[in-house]
Amino acid sequence: MPTITDIGTLIVSTPDICSNRPRIAGTRITVQRIVVWHQMGMSVEAITAEIPHLNLAQIYAALAYYYANREQIDVAIAKEAEEYNRLSAQATAG
Repeated sequence: MPTITDIGTLIVSTPDICSNRPRIAGTRITVQRIVVWHQMGMSVEAITAEIPHLNLAQIYAALAYYYANREQIDVAIAKEAEEYNRLSAQATAG
């Protein structure tokens, strides 16, 4: 009989790993990273091909977590984009 996975165990947050950002359990792959790639047009299958040690359930769990917590993750994505733009402008100017 196959083992049943509790999907609530697929996404974790711990203070000492990835700055407490939600991530796929047992990895350093954050939900945010999966979401950004998906928003860039990568399919779930393409993400799995890019990170082959992940399976479809883990990718879909990350996306489900995002949709359940969209506001917080969108804020984190926006902050990271702002920081990237600031540093990029600083490097170009200096």
